[in-house]
Amino acid sequence: MSNLVIIPTYNEKENIEAIITAVMELPIEYHVLVTDDGSPDGTATIVKDLMAGKFAGKLHLVERAGKLGLGTAYIAGFKWAIEHKYDYIFEMDADFSHNPQDLLKLYDACANQGADVAIGSRYVSGVNVVNWPMGRVLMSYFASKYVRGVLGMKVHDTTAGFVCYRREVLETIELDKIRFKGYAFQIEMKFTAYKCGFKIQEVPIIFVNRVLGTSKMSGGSFSEALLGVICLKLSSWTRKYPQKEVK
Repeated sequence: MSNLVIIPTYNEKENIEAIITAVMELPIEYHVLVTDDGSPDGTATIVKDLMAGKFAGKLHLVERAGKLGLGTAYIAGFKWAIEHKYDYIFEMDADFSHNPQDLLKLYDACANQGADVAIGSRYVSGVNVVNWPMGRVLMSYFASKYVRGVLGMKVHDTTAGFVCYRREVLETIELDKIRFKGYAFQIEMKFTAYKCGFKIQEVPIIFVNRVLGTSKMSGGSFSEALLGVICLKLSSWTRKYPQKEVK
């Protein structure tokens, strides 16, 4: 098996069938794993109906007991992907802020251009966001600048949540040592991959703010990221990171 797209959900009934369908209709085959945090709006029920119907064998579901955090949702998905031997594992939001067509660009970067981690980047070629309030644009942009400066990591969009990993990356970086759950989770994953010697490539995308449903991002997640960066830097001075296998 080759490609798996992990989509964490909490109350995404307005989007979930449409986003799954859009991924399944791409010219390259992708399977989808939904990690649902006990959505009271019935998101998981919609997924189960699709699993029993037109997407049988290609759509999968992990149900979790309540809101346990974005990071732990992805970690659960990563472990599932490793167990089932997928070669390329993707992070993607359910709300169409990430264009499913851009999965093809991320795949190409890892499968054909030598990247170990491909990031769908809002900031590698200017600022490419649509329908965001200016305050949020500035906060996100300068947060990435801050992270880049503190960690010394040459990534423009450090908090991006649209990512492709080769399975080797996820097998190497010791997933049980990933500590953060919100915005900081995305930073920690990239920084750990970087410290393990993996090649990171940014692919320019246009990020569009959600139309349906409610954003799950909070001020607490942003604060976690700002403080978490300092913790990551300090711990990196003493931690021994496993290294990419040289082939």
